[in-house]
Amino acid sequence: MGLAYRRSILTPLRLVLLAVIMASAGVAVTKADKFTIRWSPNANYTDWDQKNNNSVHVGDWLVFQYTANQADVIQVNQSGFNTCDASNPITNYSKGRSYAIQLNEARPYYFICSLGYCYGGMKLAVVAHPLPPPSPPPAPSVSLAIAGVKPPVGSFVAAAVTALVLFRFLVT
Repeated sequence: MGLAYRRSILTPLRLVLLAVIMASAGVAVTKADKFTIRWSPNANYTDWDQKNNNSVHVGDWLVFQYTANQADVIQVNQSGFNTCDASNPITNYSKGRSYAIQLNEARPYYFICSLGYCYGGMKLAVVAHPLPPPSPPPAPSVSLAIAGVKPPVGSFVAAAVTALVLFRFLVT
């Protein structure tokens, strides 16, 4: 078999190998959390954020579950929250039995029920915190040390160096 045939087989193999290496050395991905809130007139939500250890982050979801026609979810500003005033809502949701909202910014979010239950504590203030920094990259691979390569600074560099060493091995 000729060199051209061998290289045409190796090219897809190189791409697969590179994809595997890059995926294994990839950047940490943060998974969004979902917080389910049983939105009920008989509950007081004033310390919900502290009970959840202030663990709400940008990208997380709040899912309000309530009884149809007995509650609504009104997103308001801080003033509307403090006075239970739903006259200038940011969002207003009263259909169905649940409402989900993704927290897309690092800031406080305020929610009330406009059916009179806010005065009894049916209001929620949540602070979406910035995402924590990614964890540090893993220690350099032993195979790089054996190959005589100095440990790279980042995981991307490690993946690139490993790929080059392997590609060189596959071509020869």
